[in-house]
Amino acid sequence: MMRLMSLLLCIAPLHLLAQLVHPSNSPAFLQNEVAKIYLSMNPQDFDTMVGDSLGSSYEFPANFIYVSSSLVDTVNNVGIRLRGNTSLNAGKKSFKVDFNVFQPGFKWNDLKSLNLNGEHNDVSIMRSRTCQEMLRWSGLPAPRTSYVEVYINGEYKGLYINIEHFDDQFLEARFINDDTGNLYKANWGADMTYLGQSQVPYYPLYELKTNEDVNDYANLIHFFDVLNNSSNAAFPCAIQEVLDVESCLKSFAFQILVGHWDGYIVNKNNYYLYQRPSDGRFVYLEYDLDNTFGIDWFGVSWATRNIYTWASSNSQRPLYTRLMQVPYFKDRFSYYVQQHLNNYFNSNYLMPFWESTQTLITPSALADNYKALDYGFTDQDFLSAINTAWGEHIPRSLLGYTMSRNSSAMAQMSYDGLINPCNLGVDAVDPASIEWILRVDLMGRVLHEIPINQVFIEISSTGQTRKRIVLP
Repeated sequence: MMRLMSLLLCIAPLHLLAQLVHPSNSPAFLQNEVAKIYLSMNPQDFDTMVGDSLGSSYEFPANFIYVSSSLVDTVNNVGIRLRGNTSLNAGKKSFKVDFNVFQPGFKWNDLKSLNLNGEHNDVSIMRSRTCQEMLRWSGLPAPRTSYVEVYINGEYKGLYINIEHFDDQFLEARFINDDTGNLYKANWGADMTYLGQSQVPYYPLYELKTNEDVNDYANLIHFFDVLNNSSNAAFPCAIQEVLDVESCLKSFAFQILVGHWDGYIVNKNNYYLYQRPSDGRFVYLEYDLDNTFGIDWFGVSWATRNIYTWASSNSQRPLYTRLMQVPYFKDRFSYYVQQHLNNYFNSNYLMPFWESTQTLITPSALADNYKALDYGFTDQDFLSAINTAWGEHIPRSLLGYTMSRNSSAMAQMSYDGLINPCNLGVDAVDPASIEWILRVDLMGRVLHEIPINQVFIEISSTGQTRKRIVLP
């Protein structure tokens, strides 16, 4: 069975591959260089921004200069504000730069804004970026990222991660010819429970980020109605009509492996939902991935927590819990867990990435005195972060967490290669149109000829499986 599992992991569903678009990294997202961003603004405005709650919602005028080895660019009259939730109170602030708030329609390198995250919780300054890269490696929609040094009014504010913003530009670059749908940002409390047919209760939880003038929540409400109110018998097929279940299960497998407890499954927070116009299905998008790879504030061992019961037992997380109750969906989730473990979520793959990243950012990180403001992170803490646990809210190092989560998930996981029970899979199309590319026996051994009087498994080019027996 393990050999069969490995064979299946080489095959990705074609309907998922069709939408896996990740734009190339522009000069705004350099991968082998730490660019510099210089912001100048009225000093009194800066003091107000960082010292008053007004700073998280009000755009202050500033001038922006971007400097790299290949580009020096100036944009006058941009907007700047603080960003984040709990991080608003951090010593090392995070900022959002808006290029079109005072110049409607203006874009810099095809971007309306930049998110500059201070990563004040993370001594390595690598957790969030590793997660975004893992999403990209695994073929899930993800923001582009890079490292930048941020200077405000001539003062070095530290090393930041520059993360692409979720907006219509993000959709246009990833959902080619399918980018005009509604994008909803989930705020804390967005557990996807059904709150009735009125739109009003959904407004504070699911913030509409595109097509705001239409302000249409009808399809989102229908999605939640199907999710929460379908009978157990109807649910497996009904949910596949309104949700890209494969993409969601792949995201959940990722979310659990990296320990993203601040996402949907545990903290009902930090995700987006996008409805594709082409088929009406919602796509789940991961967001805000700094509290990962072992960062913990609750005394929970995220590295060993069971992957099938990751949500709290007394909390409503219907999308996760109902999917896990369907054997086929649970099996597909297992498929993606195994895929992540084999391909990207292992020390052999991640260690070279971390080492090269640390080499790139070390000069900027060591010069960053703001990293010490919140938790007293030292230069040596940063240099040791890959292999050594810092302690307190970082009880595991990057490597230690990865090795523990990899081995525990492998031990917990069970995969059987189940077939989709709905007419959206093999049974929905003419079997003659499916390309069956591999045959194996029940031990997982490849069969070069069709056997007679023997049960065997066929595997299609889309990752579907079926058991067969050919009689003489």
